[in-house]
Amino acid sequence: MSDSQADVRTADVPVPPVGPVRAGGGATTAPSPAGRPRSRGGADWRKRAEIGVLAGPAIVMFVTFVILPVIMAAYYGFFRWKGFGVPTDFVGLDNYKIILQDSAFIEAVQHNAFIVVMSLVLQGPAAIAFALLLNQKIRGRSVIRVLIFVPYVVSEVIVGTGWSLMLQTTGAVNDLLEKAGLGSFATEWLSDPSVAIWSLMIIITWKYIGFAVILMLAGLQSIPEELYEAAAIDGASYWQIQRRITLPLLGPTIRIWAFLSIIGALQLFDLVYIIWGQYIASTAGTSTMATYMVLEGRNAGNYGYGNAVAVVLFFISLVIALVYQRFVLRRDTAGALTGGKTK
Repeated sequence: MSDSQADVRTADVPVPPVGPVRAGGGATTAPSPAGRPRSRGGADWRKRAEIGVLAGPAIVMFVTFVILPVIMAAYYGFFRWKGFGVPTDFVGLDNYKIILQDSAFIEAVQHNAFIVVMSLVLQGPAAIAFALLLNQKIRGRSVIRVLIFVPYVVSEVIVGTGWSLMLQTTGAVNDLLEKAGLGSFATEWLSDPSVAIWSLMIIITWKYIGFAVILMLAGLQSIPEELYEAAAIDGASYWQIQRRITLPLLGPTIRIWAFLSIIGALQLFDLVYIIWGQYIASTAGTSTMATYMVLEGRNAGNYGYGNAVAVVLFFISLVIALVYQRFVLRRDTAGALTGGKTK
């Protein structure tokens, strides 16, 4: 056989590809020994194991310190229990009936509702105004930011003690009004029911407005500067820019802050308990559901009733949170800027 004939016969024989074969021109897939693609079951189980290892401790902590206490509180709420030993005096739904018929609890709910509304009304606009001011290049901006945020990081015990001393009848506030010739405005800031709730709102606003300002500043700094420049070129005024650009794009931040403010106002306890104490809060018109729970539960030695109040407070907060999530936050979580379309 000549060399030319051997070359022709060799060219007619197909040569199998060496190495991995490209599927559809994309990534290569190495065939298994049996000629079939490798199973992805092992990779899926490895990912699940990694998720379990990383999320497991957090899940255990959440179940132990959140879910389990709620379940136990619901269980103890069906008993008349002194706080020690196994509860045996089963009363069923009697604790819940007493709660819903108690005028003191109804007043506490009304106080919480007032605090929720006024926190949004007072803190929201003020926080936006401060954020717009501090977002400008002005002298002393860093100092003003620190002064606004400092009250938020100060302990509630210190805040409550300081304000309770200043708002006493012979405290610093009335003394300052006397020296300024405004003695007619001196009043019982903590004991007068028509004034005490407003004193509480001033303290809450002073304490928590720093957190709202920081959130608003973060939202403002995420807005592209090109939008402001384009609006200015088109001849828009400062207030038109804020109304047409800033507030709409700041909407998600405002809604998140409002949600946190609502939940915090529903669970308000420490400032009221420190300033007004366990008995004066109800007579001064500043009691909340949390202070009612402590007063009628732990202080009265009826821990079963206190657990029932805790369950009612939990469900009120849960329902409000779910409704807010459904009708307010849903547009943000579903992608409001993309028309709510997700792929």
